[in-house]
Amino acid sequence: MFVKYGMNSGFSSLASPAVLRRQQFLIKSLGGYSDITHQKRMEAVKCLSGGASLEADAENVLRAITPSLDPTRHKGQAGKIAVIGGCREYTGAPYFAAISALKIGADLSHVFCTEGAATVIKSYSPELIVHPILQESYSISDVDDEGRRNISKKIISEFDKWMERFDCLVIGPGLGRDPFLLECVSKIMTHARQSNVPMVVDGDGLFLVTNSVELVSGYPLAVLTPNVNEYKRLVQKVLGCEVNDQEAHGELLSLSKGMGCVTILRKGKSDLISDGEIVQSVGIYGSPRRCGGQGDILSGSVGVFLSWARQHILATERKPTVSPTNPTVLGCIAGSALLRKAASLAFEHKKRSTLTTDIIECLGQSLEAICPAS
Repeated sequence: MFVKYGMNSGFSSLASPAVLRRQQFLIKSLGGYSDITHQKRMEAVKCLSGGASLEADAENVLRAITPSLDPTRHKGQAGKIAVIGGCREYTGAPYFAAISALKIGADLSHVFCTEGAATVIKSYSPELIVHPILQESYSISDVDDEGRRNISKKIISEFDKWMERFDCLVIGPGLGRDPFLLECVSKIMTHARQSNVPMVVDGDGLFLVTNSVELVSGYPLAVLTPNVNEYKRLVQKVLGCEVNDQEAHGELLSLSKGMGCVTILRKGKSDLISDGEIVQSVGIYGSPRRCGGQGDILSGSVGVFLSWARQHILATERKPTVSPTNPTVLGCIAGSALLRKAASLAFEHKKRSTLTTDIIECLGQSLEAICPAS
């Protein structure tokens, strides 16, 4: 099948470097096409073989979808993001996602969490709007089934008051796996989908989706950002097989299609992105330091860029100035690229002591280098 569909087409044997070198020598010896033409054709063969996906023009995407700083704009027009996550055990992840959204340029960033996490998250930054509306099972252990249903309705009703204000939801950072909490978040996701609100699902949100695929299946404004283990569980659940890294691009394409063409960003040495139609990669070098929390930066970043990509497409009358044209894919490309550039910059200064907070502090500078404010 053609490259744009991301499938392997029976040329897998051509992916061998030795075979490619022999082909190159033979063609040149026969007076074939020029080096430039040859290079382009070899790149196409590699794409078809699964040896490489189409490398995204990430900087061009960033320039195209990042809005200019215009004094005529008002608060909220550059993005209103809501992170749904944060429980007793995990308070850092929702903070990282929410503060990253602000550092990139979103105007407002909310966190919907449990009461036990709210005070801690508020103490990290006064910039975040924190809503302690979620509940865990331990806090309602003495409540009967009818009471639990009423609490659940109250939580959903409270969130629905805010829903229409948000440009994107980031679901999962620090969410935990409490059954009652996950049940409430499932209902929030259903309501978000009915309201056509984009959502980026990460962390324990992916645990929820893996066990209830119907929450996102067929929803074009859903983005999943799995790491290696989360991706493995999705492949096992949806495709019924083990991960095959030799067929990474075709497999990712199949997984996206199997989930109704939701966009999936598979994190790795190079991030792979597919919406069931194409496979793109972001291979910008980041950092060898793998401190926890970088995935939370990514989910918050993708949420902002997805909302900006939608604004760009609407502003250009659905004729965007950049390819691809799917806002979820554009958001993934931009978020992945910026995180990698910020991680590289942070590592340049901090080396082994690089922490997630250091990377967050480099987000603005990294974006400024590509999209100057003035």
